[in-house]
Amino acid sequence: MGKITVETCEIEGLKVITPQVFGDSRGYFMETYSKRDFVEAGIDMEFVQDNQSASKRGVLRGLHFQKNFPQDKLVRVINGEVFDVAVDLRENSKTYGKWFGVTLSAENKKQFFIPKGFAHGFLVLSDYAEFAYKCTDFYHPDDEGGLLWNDPEIGVEWPYQDGVELIMSDKDKKWGTLNSLK
Repeated sequence: MGKITVETCEIEGLKVITPQVFGDSRGYFMETYSKRDFVEAGIDMEFVQDNQSASKRGVLRGLHFQKNFPQDKLVRVINGEVFDVAVDLRENSKTYGKWFGVTLSAENKKQFFIPKGFAHGFLVLSDYAEFAYKCTDFYHPDDEGGLLWNDPEIGVEWPYQDGVELIMSDKDKKWGTLNSLK
């Protein structure tokens, strides 16, 4: 392997990936994805769609999932910084309803692998952020589900910044709680 470092998380299946970065006076180079390296690291997926979003400070997107067409995701930040969160929704998992968060930034170049069975969201911490991700299934708008970002049963500890107003879509303000999924 050698080109990526893979850290396992407290919740089985989630992985934080750090690519090897080659820097010099011109800047840097890194491979953001190599199927060979990812397969060697135990992440053998066929990604079928790449997405990218841009958001300003305080934007909270999520917590989203696809109900009948679940997606594995490999997410990263191209510009700026976000706090990225995955919530375990796998029914028979010993960590059902638990969350894990990681700071992803253009500076740390970390990526976050989120397998099927998780809700996903992020909060933008920098003035501006560009967020990119690969998915193993296509987006189906009629299949989207979500969880309330501040569901007390889940208890995500979002890193709020004093004086920064949270900005969310109307739908993200109205998702149900974990209990509503049962």
